Amino acid sequence: MSTADERAAPYYCPYCGDEDLRPEENGGWLCSSCRRVFSVKFLGLSLPEVSR
Repeated sequence: MSTADERAAPYYCPYCGDEDLRPEENGGWLCSSCRRVFSVKFLGLSLPEVSR
């Protein structure tokens, strides 16, 4: 498995807060409580500007 195929598991559902999440196809996560399917996407790092 390459690093592009690896994904970090979320700890809880962003909609209801339940922790029973299951991986879905296409990189999504299914919440067993509210039945919502969501994905988590890394956008990048936000670094503070350094004044010189």
